[in-house]
Amino acid sequence: MEGLVYKSTGSWYSVKDTEGRWWNARIKGTFRQDGLTSTNPLAVGDIVDIVSEYEGENTATITGIHERRNYINRLSPKGRHQQHIVAANLDQSLLIATLRDPRTSTGFIDRFLVTCEMYHVPAILLFNKADLYRDKEWDLYAELEEIYTNVGYQVQLVSLLEGKGIEEVSQLLHHKTTLVSGHSGVGKSSFINRILPGKGIKTQDVSGWSGKGQHTTTFAEMYDLPSAEGGRIIDTPGLKEFGLVNISKSELSGYFPEMRERLNGCQFNNCLHMNEPGCAIKEAVRNGEISEERYVNYATILDTIDEKKY
Repeated sequence: MEGLVYKSTGSWYSVKDTEGRWWNARIKGTFRQDGLTSTNPLAVGDIVDIVSEYEGENTATITGIHERRNYINRLSPKGRHQQHIVAANLDQSLLIATLRDPRTSTGFIDRFLVTCEMYHVPAILLFNKADLYRDKEWDLYAELEEIYTNVGYQVQLVSLLEGKGIEEVSQLLHHKTTLVSGHSGVGKSSFINRILPGKGIKTQDVSGWSGKGQHTTTFAEMYDLPSAEGGRIIDTPGLKEFGLVNISKSELSGYFPEMRERLNGCQFNNCLHMNEPGCAIKEAVRNGEISEERYVNYATILDTIDEKKY
């Protein structure tokens, strides 16, 4: 039988087969995909082959994994240079950010967007908690909306507390598999409860002493949208940081769309856009064609890439 992984709890997986039946499934043996190794052999969104273990029971063995068309990964918190597959076979990603309580840095946003660009997953930025915005947050939002819209990303503003902007965002989810991500405390679970009323996904307030949200989702889990709308959303654990893997310094600028379209203008083919002469990227920053903040984030990410791996 063929099935789709909806939840992973480490050793067991919730799998839904093509006839809509649910199975508690486990792996026997080791899976490798095109030499890819990660801390988790299977991820939510993977298509797998399963065999029933016992007649009349819903336990199954996973015997194979289909080739992924894409995935989102991050640096595993378990080990340096190891990757953790967040989810697979995605149509798009939705990054929920906030400008206060807690504030999402553009550095975090840009690391996430670079990963989406690496694996060809279209990304949407959703700024939540508009009900908390003061003048300085409104000014910042206007600035960020302009920066990311000019680069080509879709930007949405909502207040989950007041229910504003939800309908517009829900339209973007129809008939697609969407990864929902962000820091703890930005409203991921509240968002999913709005989109899927009745699920009752646990939410928790932001920690007062740290300003960071508390973890409420332990494992990634996928949910079906109502049948009339179609599609699925994947809830992920709250991320404190987003470490990049499988990227070299020479590749990085290609994952910034505004830089990618100007790379042929650089004097040197191996230009890293730092101290080289004749750099089209630095010229575009000076002319205001590329956001200075995005460039600074590029330089910061560049500095963290360990070339010893390549």
